[in-house]
Amino acid sequence: MSNVITEQLTQAGQKIEHDSFAIVDNEAGSHEAYSEDEWQIIRRMIHATADFEFNGLGCFHPKATEAGIQALVSGAPIVADVEMICVGLSKPRLAHFGVHTHHFIADEDVIAQAKMENTTRAVQAMRKAHKQGLLDGGIVAVGNAPTALLEVLALIKQGAARPALIVGMPVGFVSAAESKDALSELKEVPWLITRGRKGGSTLVVSALHALLALAEAQQKNA
Repeated sequence: MSNVITEQLTQAGQKIEHDSFAIVDNEAGSHEAYSEDEWQIIRRMIHATADFEFNGLGCFHPKATEAGIQALVSGAPIVADVEMICVGLSKPRLAHFGVHTHHFIADEDVIAQAKMENTTRAVQAMRKAHKQGLLDGGIVAVGNAPTALLEVLALIKQGAARPALIVGMPVGFVSAAESKDALSELKEVPWLITRGRKGGSTLVVSALHALLALAEAQQKNA
């Protein structure tokens, strides 16, 4: 039996999505490097971008999918670097698990502090999330700002924060690839990244939607 909450709302929409996934499966080539659950995430990322390079660019901590599913099932918060991620996530799917999203990059106090300390808004936004206790046990979702990812890594290394999962996919040319490489060396916190310069909010949203679908399937099979 297929999922209910994390499927498209109409039969026509479901057919288009399922047909698209079938095309991805047929054209993607070998994906033996990924587990079955990991492939569900990668193929949704390909589906969202029509870019088959993510079959290879997507990389997982060994416990990433398990940690992400458990965090969502338990209603853990999602802390995003930008509003676009929060807007892109399906509200009914999040509500099913009692998950709330948070972003602080446009907050006046964040902007003021960034100007005062000559840092980025993304850095201050993650510091604010940390002060509010949202990073511990939460899912950190970064699609745009490498400095947000680097700040979270610094907090983890200081022993100040312990997210359940980091979806690190900042896009760009300055520190994007380097921040993801640094995250990939982390052992104590599960992560999901895209190697190199490619990334973005669309990919983060698609990865989280795939995790939500896996979480619903696990609920139904429990």
